[in-house]
Amino acid sequence: MQNLLPEPPATLLPADEEADKALAEAAERGTADAYKAVAAAHPAYSGGWAALAADALAAGEPVTAYAYARTGYHRGLDALRRNGWKGHGPVPWSHAPNQGFLRCLHSLSIAAAEIGEADEAARCAQFLRDSDPAAADALS
Repeated sequence: MQNLLPEPPATLLPADEEADKALAEAAERGTADAYKAVAAAHPAYSGGWAALAADALAAGEPVTAYAYARTGYHRGLDALRRNGWKGHGPVPWSHAPNQGFLRCLHSLSIAAAEIGEADEAARCAQFLRDSDPAAADALS
């Protein structure tokens, strides 16, 4: 059956050049403290939280990763809503400012699975795929 309703327009988050630069500099240092400084200086920027979550997952700390990813996920939802998102519709991976939110969503799915939250892990994985299948493919 074909859906005859139009899909909502893609939501494109605005760029945050200052936070992007801080994250790039933190990535060069490659330490959790560098990523924490980004999150502290730019708490609404999901990219910093995504980096912290990925770092915690790599360190085998799923509870910490879950907390970082959930924070970035919620800050990303706030940003999406401020930019016209109505709770569904595409959030393109190809638009770089969307990637922090999508990375948080991916890390949240992984961390949830690692702490035994199978339903949340599946829900987040599906939300990521619904947002943009390319994001799910790139992050898997």
